[in-house]
Amino acid sequence: MTTRRTRLITGLTVGVLALGLGACSSGGEGEGDEGTTADATALDGKRVGAMEEFGVGDTFVATEPIELSLMYRDHPNYPIKEDWLFFTALEEKNKVSFETVLAPLSDWEQRRSLLIGAGDAPSIIPVTYPGQEAPFVASGAILPVSDYVDLMPNFQAKVEEWELEPYLDQLRQEDGKYYLLPGLLEAPRPDYTIGIRTDVFEAAGAETEPETWEDLAESFADVKAANPSQYPFSDRWSNPTSLGALLNVAAPSFGTIGGWGYSSGVQWDADAEEFVYAGATDEYRDMVEYFHGLVEDGLMDPESLTQEDAAAEQKLISGQSSAISTNRQEMLRHRKTLEEQGVTGARFEKIRVPSGPAGDLTAGTRLESGIMLSSSVAEEETFVATLQLIDWLYYSDEGLEFAKWGVEGETFEKADDGTRTLASDITYLGLNPGAPKQLNVDYGFNNGVFLLAQGSTTDLVYSMLDEEELAWQEEMATKEPVAVAPPYPLDEIEREQVSLYQTALTDFVEANTLQFILGDRPLSEWDAYVTELEGMNLTPFMDAVNGAHQRYAEENG
Repeated sequence: MTTRRTRLITGLTVGVLALGLGACSSGGEGEGDEGTTADATALDGKRVGAMEEFGVGDTFVATEPIELSLMYRDHPNYPIKEDWLFFTALEEKNKVSFETVLAPLSDWEQRRSLLIGAGDAPSIIPVTYPGQEAPFVASGAILPVSDYVDLMPNFQAKVEEWELEPYLDQLRQEDGKYYLLPGLLEAPRPDYTIGIRTDVFEAAGAETEPETWEDLAESFADVKAANPSQYPFSDRWSNPTSLGALLNVAAPSFGTIGGWGYSSGVQWDADAEEFVYAGATDEYRDMVEYFHGLVEDGLMDPESLTQEDAAAEQKLISGQSSAISTNRQEMLRHRKTLEEQGVTGARFEKIRVPSGPAGDLTAGTRLESGIMLSSSVAEEETFVATLQLIDWLYYSDEGLEFAKWGVEGETFEKADDGTRTLASDITYLGLNPGAPKQLNVDYGFNNGVFLLAQGSTTDLVYSMLDEEELAWQEEMATKEPVAVAPPYPLDEIEREQVSLYQTALTDFVEANTLQFILGDRPLSEWDAYVTELEGMNLTPFMDAVNGAHQRYAEENG
């Protein structure tokens, strides 16, 4: 390639606090939305490479070759290659190339913050999750993209068709605008759950399709009775957050939030019509008490809350445990390891996430990792073309298919009925096992930098799934989604103060969650624990949150 350039940023450190306070939300439209580009003269001199007519269904092709600056998250599992088909096809067909500023996965968030703070960030900043943009709003370093979505027909069409306006309200800041172009999902896309050694459960006479968390505990008890020396459940994903995946998955059915999904700890109480602090609620206590019971009864390995993933995985493979938190990719990997280790008759499968005291609920999001744009991009001569390229690549059906499957006739074939088949010499996530090339490693597709939400449309999300996973997805789709909550955008002064409260409160909740589950702190001290939270500025924290919510509602409807 002759036009694309790459820079590597190394050796940088910065202490920038990303609040992630964009709670689940719904609410009114913000002022100033989709407005500033109505005056065409504002875009004079900024249309280099832009198509004069660009609408839904149109392929973006720059009117002349353009190079756009992009911050690239370099993943160790598929390190960037200059000759990826993704890049060469985009340059040949769409006349777009990138100057990529590389930052390794291990330092991604830190280096992104430093570059933005210094005013040196590239125009396009992907792999940004909702809430991570908030610390950069007040400085003016990132673009209020909601002012310009009228230039993005595919984005607008999907938002309208999929009724995503309440989810976009999650992203609105105090000024009523949003500063992140999120990945959009046609429907929630669950992945994480508990995986079990079905063969071990069946041999013990245990239920392999537990409907409730209590049913699952009974299954663990049956496995324990048949294998007294075993902890039926030894979990992973506990660093840096104990039981991060497990509590995140379980929380909705207990009527709370937890683990990876705990974030700020702020939760909407629809009945009270106000935000509450999850870690101080009875629902959170119920969830903690349940998992404490598993540990107390010898059904869950107490090391689950602190052990490294490798230790938990080894226990599963060696037969010291029979269940572990998993997702589809990890399930396939564990199956392969069990086979390689010669574990005869081993069957490892995902269960449907059980229902709980609050019902058969799921908190599946409809927004995914998205894109920030540096505010300086609005002054570039390629500004309109940049938005058109993003709209095509990340939000059009054609662009999403390209980013996921690659080039028809080279990496995949497409039948008349729309069914896609990966080329026989290419493998990805269990498709064509043993093929010599990998779709992401060797071609650059299925790359989180360029593919938001792994396909966005349900058709694309499901397009690489086997029958087993499709059946699991269909079972999960029968769950009731948790209601979307209203926004509570904080102003700059509130954000600075609240960040101090939030960090201390979250750390305290996580530490005590571990202690309660392990039994190091008795649950009889729950009320004392809540009192301790109140002594850590819980009341002013929630007053700020609810005050911001009320203010936003009054100003924006």
